[in-house]
Amino acid sequence: MNMTSHERFKRMYEHRDADRVPILDSPWTETIERWVAEGMTTPDYIQYFDLDKTAYISTDNSPQLPVRVVEETDNYIVRTTPWGVTLKNFKHNTTTPENLHYEISTSDAWYKVKERIQPTDDRIPWDMLKKNYKTWREEGRWITGGLWFGFDITHSHMVGTENVLIGMMDEPEWIMDMFETELDVSIKLLERVWDAGYTFDEVHWYDDMGYKNTQFFSMRTYRELLKPFHQRAIDWAHRHGCVARLHSCGDIMPFVPELVDMGLDGLNPLEVKAGMEPEKLKREFGDRLVFHGGFNAARWQERDYILPEIERLLPILKENGGYIFASDHSIPPDVSFEDFTNIIETVKRVGKY
Repeated sequence: MNMTSHERFKRMYEHRDADRVPILDSPWTETIERWVAEGMTTPDYIQYFDLDKTAYISTDNSPQLPVRVVEETDNYIVRTTPWGVTLKNFKHNTTTPENLHYEISTSDAWYKVKERIQPTDDRIPWDMLKKNYKTWREEGRWITGGLWFGFDITHSHMVGTENVLIGMMDEPEWIMDMFETELDVSIKLLERVWDAGYTFDEVHWYDDMGYKNTQFFSMRTYRELLKPFHQRAIDWAHRHGCVARLHSCGDIMPFVPELVDMGLDGLNPLEVKAGMEPEKLKREFGDRLVFHGGFNAARWQERDYILPEIERLLPILKENGGYIFASDHSIPPDVSFEDFTNIIETVKRVGKY
């Protein structure tokens, strides 16, 4: 019997078998465009491939600084963001934006804008929820409430990597004040959503703490500056009967035992090309942690590699539930429609229970 996506995800978090492993991934815009050009009859790849249906509830805890276009050409656009960053985005290629300027690059600048971040109703997408929530539940979607806080969000969206890393050493109270404010307002907004009857199954946040083969900061720094806020997010999720899932790119292998002991329920994306070891993690923590990802996206176009790797590794990761299939980051445009079709067919066959 085919399960709904909600039933599949729920069983994974209960570490029980389902009909098959859930499949949740994110192709780049150019990837979807390529698949349509190569024969996919709709840009809705989830519908086309019958993948798992999910929904995400996000709120706005930015300082709501003025947004304007600084420069625009046929190839790119330079604009400011509500977080005070001037960034350059290319129009025809999905790339990481180039951050040109940070308005909030010092503690003095932060304390000037901090009072702008308030948990007001206009920061919640009420119209979207009223329009879609009932349908989400009727369709059996897995619904996520998104938090927005921590090291990754602060350095990449507001302050700048170098500024945050220096601040963690020289002005830790400033950095922790930003983490606390972001999380506090984000939680208060999600509490309003929850209290209005728009409940969710999972609490999720992004916080990349590593890059290739190492982490941005030491375990001691993590424990002193960031861990208390991760713990608060996990505890808040559990008090609401939700599971807590963290997205962290890079190699965070040394942090995983700490995250498990904190009660984290799910970890994504297990970036193997950066040094993560899904098989080892499953062996050591598979009874307590759900793993989401772990298949090297840089090699998905190599059919002779990726299909045998799915055949080998997926049976290990899916054992006793606790696994959601995905790449170890996102799906780039060098993955053809035929490549992805073969991958999904293999996952649905090998991922059956």
